[in-house]
Amino acid sequence: MYDEMDDGYRERRRKRKRYERRMARRRKRAIRIIVTRWIPFGIACILFVSLFAVGIKAVVKAAGGPKSVSVDMATEAVSENTVSEDTVSENETVSEDSVSENVIEPVKILGITDDSTAGAIPGDVVSEHAVLISLSENKIVAGRDYRSTINPASMTKVLTVLVAAEQMQLKGDDLDTKFTIDYEIENFSYVNECSNVGFSVGEEVTLKDLFYGTILPSGGDAAYALARYAGGSMEGFADLMNQKLAELGCSSTAHFTNSIGLYDEAHHCTTYDMAEIMNAAMQNELCREVLSTHIYTTSATAEHPEGIEISNWFLRRIEDKDSGGKVIAAKTGFVIQSKNCAVSYGEDNYGNGYICVTAGSSSAWRCIYDHVSIYKKYLK
Repeated sequence: MYDEMDDGYRERRRKRKRYERRMARRRKRAIRIIVTRWIPFGIACILFVSLFAVGIKAVVKAAGGPKSVSVDMATEAVSENTVSEDTVSENETVSEDSVSENVIEPVKILGITDDSTAGAIPGDVVSEHAVLISLSENKIVAGRDYRSTINPASMTKVLTVLVAAEQMQLKGDDLDTKFTIDYEIENFSYVNECSNVGFSVGEEVTLKDLFYGTILPSGGDAAYALARYAGGSMEGFADLMNQKLAELGCSSTAHFTNSIGLYDEAHHCTTYDMAEIMNAAMQNELCREVLSTHIYTTSATAEHPEGIEISNWFLRRIEDKDSGGKVIAAKTGFVIQSKNCAVSYGEDNYGNGYICVTAGSSSAWRCIYDHVSIYKKYLK
C-alpha cells in the first residue's frame, strides 16, 4: 500500500513538472511573438506615420498654406467618400431578425478613468483590493488599490462563460448540445487540484451543465471542457479570452492563460478589470442567468441518473445578510497568492446596479462580509 501511494505521489509530481514545463514554453513563446511580430509591427507603424506626415507637409507647402489645403482636402474627402442614407437603404437593406441572429450585441464598456470620485472602503473590510462601481452613474463609488494587478483565481470563470457563450452563438449550437468528458479533462483537473462538478470520464453532458458547473461549484472539469469546446484547446481558448479583454479595453493590465484561474505569473488583471468583465457578463442573458442561480441540478445521465446538485455558496450565504439592497449574481475565487476574492452584482432598493470586486481577504466568509460592508455603506 505504501509503495502504491509513493508511486502515485511521484506520478503526480512528474505530471506537475510537465505542466510547469509547458507553461514555461508558453511564456517563452509569448515573448518570442512580441519580439518577432509586435515590436517590428510597431516600428513599421511609426515609420509609416512619419512618412505620411512628411507627405502631408509637402502637399500643404505646395498648395500655399495649411488652412486652405486642410479645409479643401477635408471637403473633397467627405464629398467623394460619403454615402447617403438613401443609397444605403436602397442597396443594402438588412432585416432586424438577421442581425439579431448572427451578430453579438456590442458590450457597454465602463471605461472609467476618473478616480477622483472614489470614496473610502469601510475600515472593517479586510480585502487588500476593492472597488465598488455604480452602473447607473458610471462612476467609481469607492475603492482601495483597485488598479494593482492580482491573480483573479476562479473569478476568471466569469470571462470563461462569457467567451464560451459568444462562441456557442457563433457556432449555432444551443444549451442542449452534448459534450463528452474525457480522461484529459478529468486528469488535468485532478493534477491541478481543482474543485470539480463530479463528472465521470466518458460521461455525455450538455453545454448547459458545463456553464452552470463552471460557475456554481467553480468546477475545473466544466471550465476545462468549455475551453475545449469553444477554443479547441486551453491555449486556443486563452487566445479568445485575451481577444475579449482587448475588446473590453483591459488588455493593458489584464492577460489570461487558462479558463480555470490556475495561478500563473502571466495570468493577471486588476479588480477594476474584473468589474469590466462582470459588467459585460451581466449584459449576456445566459451568463446573467448562470451567475444569478443559487442551486442547479445537472441533466440525468447513465453515470448520474438523478443528476448532480450544485450550489453557488456565495449567493446562498449572503442572501440573508443586510447589504442595503440585494446581491443578485456572484463568483468567488481562491489561490494562495491572491487569497480569497469575489466579484458580485447587486442592486439597491431603487433597482440601480452596482458591481463590487474584492481580493486579498482572509477567508471565504470574511470575503462575503467584505461585500456586505461595502454595499451597506454605499447603496442608496
